[in-house]
Amino acid sequence: MPKSAKDLLEFWEDQMKLSHTSSNYFFRKSPSHYHMMLLVMHAYKYKENLTVEELKTKLFKTSRPKSALMINEACEKGFFFLEKTSNDQRKKHIKPSESFINEFNNYLETLKHLSF
Repeated sequence: MPKSAKDLLEFWEDQMKLSHTSSNYFFRKSPSHYHMMLLVMHAYKYKENLTVEELKTKLFKTSRPKSALMINEACEKGFFFLEKTSNDQRKKHIKPSESFINEFNNYLETLKHLSF
């Protein structure tokens, strides 16, 4: 095994040492938080428009009020932002911020190089 490769435990410990305001901490609070991150990033990758209401519906075993709180918190922390649609101002699409996209890509790149 190359010296530069990290094992899974070391990777996890490094992630948890990061600031509690970082996305690393926020999206690992619960399975629902992690699921929310994956849903938003999936929509982003495939250039799909994901509305806030659709995201609330898709979040597995999470109440709509709890989903709304999670989405609002992710937006307040700057991980996501809401974009109004041009044809219906009531609908808002949820999008990842550029800084979060970069963090997410770095996270995925690190995962690719883990060894066990």
